[in-house]
Amino acid sequence: MAHTLGLTQPANIELPKISFAAKEIDVAEWKGDLLAVGVTEKDMTKDENSKFQNPILKKLDGLLGSLLAEASFEEDFTGKAGQSLVHRLPGLGSKRVGLFGLGQSASSPAAFHGLGEAVAAAAKTAQASSAAVILASSECPSVMSKGNTAAAIVSGTVLGLYEDNRYKSESKKPQLKSLDILGLGTGPEIEKKIKYAEVVSCAIIFGRELVNSPANVLTPAALAAEASKIASLYSDVLSANILTEEQCRELKMGSYLGVAAASANPPHFIHLCYKPPSGPVKTKLALVGKGLTFDSGGYNIKTGPGSSIETMKVDMGGSAAVFGAAKALGQIKPSGVEVHFIVASCENMISGKGMRPGDIVTASNGKTIEVNNTDAEGRLTLADALVYACNQGVEKIVDLATLTGACVVALGPSIAGVFTPDDDLAKELFQASEASGEKLWRMPLEESYWESMKSGVADMVNTGGRQGGAINAALFLKQFVDEKVKWMHIDMAGPVLNDKKHVATGFGISTLVEWVLKNSSS
Repeated sequence: MAHTLGLTQPANIELPKISFAAKEIDVAEWKGDLLAVGVTEKDMTKDENSKFQNPILKKLDGLLGSLLAEASFEEDFTGKAGQSLVHRLPGLGSKRVGLFGLGQSASSPAAFHGLGEAVAAAAKTAQASSAAVILASSECPSVMSKGNTAAAIVSGTVLGLYEDNRYKSESKKPQLKSLDILGLGTGPEIEKKIKYAEVVSCAIIFGRELVNSPANVLTPAALAAEASKIASLYSDVLSANILTEEQCRELKMGSYLGVAAASANPPHFIHLCYKPPSGPVKTKLALVGKGLTFDSGGYNIKTGPGSSIETMKVDMGGSAAVFGAAKALGQIKPSGVEVHFIVASCENMISGKGMRPGDIVTASNGKTIEVNNTDAEGRLTLADALVYACNQGVEKIVDLATLTGACVVALGPSIAGVFTPDDDLAKELFQASEASGEKLWRMPLEESYWESMKSGVADMVNTGGRQGGAINAALFLKQFVDEKVKWMHIDMAGPVLNDKKHVATGFGISTLVEWVLKNSSS
């Protein structure tokens, strides 16, 4: 990434390299720094002599002289989700043994992802270079396949270890070099799942780094350069086409260019295309991401408490999800599917040449829009991106955008809103999100609300009233999608950021990859 104002340049920090392996060995014989045992509340049941009844915990506690049972009692460790207990105890091949709570039962990717994150945190604290994970209960992987359970643990560990220190003057490297997964089987199937988890996790880290990068570093040109790098890395399956402002004008993208007009940083319309290395293409898909590298609000400037102008570097979170998915798919190389990754990238700024409230812009499908609020700019850029996507001959489109505060008010910070008129497409995405562990909630597309989006002088305005704001935004986008194309809009304004840590989550990447694979013939 090229630096601009402030002379800030991100440090080139290599991602930690961890060796993952699935092994079938006796837990008592494993040697290393940290043995992590995932336990449910049921696993923590003790008999009248305060001894564990679970076979694995019983065996470990026997070798540890009942110290594990004593410590769990003294520290009130009951196996609740999020609880952990780590001690340095003599008697095993591992320096430390830890119990990590999974709650009443562990039956979702999120539970095992959380276990991986907790193990990563414990490994950091203990400065462990080697760790192993085992589940105390044989029931745990019954709902999910053992391979998917291992994959979720791996993903949680990779993402739990990762810290974005590129903009800090000093940073510590995590020590963890290896993680063994015990008791979930061995062989090519589980190894394939582990490799998949590593690829997707690294793509999520890439997405997080894009969103975390400040707007003085990640300009539209820098975002286009990052996308082009992905295409160069996986040039056997990916190609890049970056449209200039002049090319966008030739395509009559007046809605997008209206938003971009005020910025000193020129817009970049980014189009990556994935084609399988061999065999016929059976399905064509498009992933469209909102790519506002900074959103001041324009003349309707974001002001006052709660305006969140200082976090508006995250307004390209949709594009990060799209390019993160491209990075993963470039490595996985699914067959039978062609995927277009489309982002209309720009900044929404203020200047004498900028778009004013009351201006009318004309989108590339000929529809006219009266701009009654310059801070509802994301939908204006997406309008031309959706028209462009339809023109690629795709059958299905999913767009992702940090589009409305209204969706955050409705669903809170960790759930994305889903809008689609197509039940089959909704089913596909929800199956994908179930596998990824990311939270989606389907919202209504209430057509009667469109009345509030009508203009007296143009085809439409770009915002309706305050009520139903997220629905109105989705209805606006629908005007730019060909009726023959199945389309879904995901409003990810809430889950783009981790509110507690004030860093990006990489939301959407895992679900998009799962969805593309479900549409492939791999």
